Amino acid sequence: HELRTPLASLSGFIETLRGHARDDAGAREKFLSIMQAQAGRMARLIDDLLSLSRIELNEHIAPHGEVDLVQVVMDVVDSLGPLARDRGVRLEPVGLPACGQVMAPGDRDQIIQVIQNLVDNAVKYTPSGAAVRIAMRPDVSAAEAAAPGDPRAARFSLLTPDRADDRYCAIRVADAGVGLARAHLPRLTERFYRVEGQKSGERLGTGLGLAIVKHIVNRHRGGLAVESVQGEGAAFTAYFPLVRAEAGAV
Repeated sequence: HELRTPLASLSGFIETLRGHARDDAGAREKFLSIMQAQAGRMARLIDDLLSLSRIELNEHIAPHGEVDLVQVVMDVVDSLGPLARDRGVRLEPVGLPACGQVMAPGDRDQIIQVIQNLVDNAVKYTPSGAAVRIAMRPDVSAAEAAAPGDPRAARFSLLTPDRADDRYCAIRVADAGVGLARAHLPRLTERFYRVEGQKSGERLGTGLGLAIVKHIVNRHRGGLAVESVQGEGAAFTAYFPLVRAEAGAV
């Protein structure tokens, strides 16, 4: 369905351009612009489907290497800064330690994909003049990482790690949008699930971003939680296990 809809739209406009709109320059320009947008949507959808497929294929394999989570957040802020400024939105990192102080075992590209997806979503739903806050809390328990930042918020744990004794770094991305009703929270990582009233215009996405986030976080044996206060915004927290100190280390 997600591919058939834009494909049907493209076919319809092609038929129109070959028919009565053939000699109408204004209509032709309008239809070609819509066709370009639909083709772009299909390309993004295919890219996300391929990405999700690759992630699921290797989800059972623990990633190798160590990732500087502070540097990851800074890199995402730098890369999405121009997009945020174009929308009149500020990106505000909060509580970041120095680079090199918060290390997690993992795949750097995949962790960047997680933070980038969360920040990109937050920018889309934050009105011009407001801010997206990216806060970091290193060295917390799983329960502390998943705890809501606002006692008024509706909260749901989308993914819970199975190792209770690990220490984690929690990265919380909060928007200043309209928020989400409690009923929507459990379904947010379902493929193609979108909240009613947020399916069109500039905010249109592929509906796969949060599914990708969940599978990557699961591969890294981390957790994912969402909280929201309607009318004041939503916040997603992804938390990753920290590199364990070697036995006998001084």
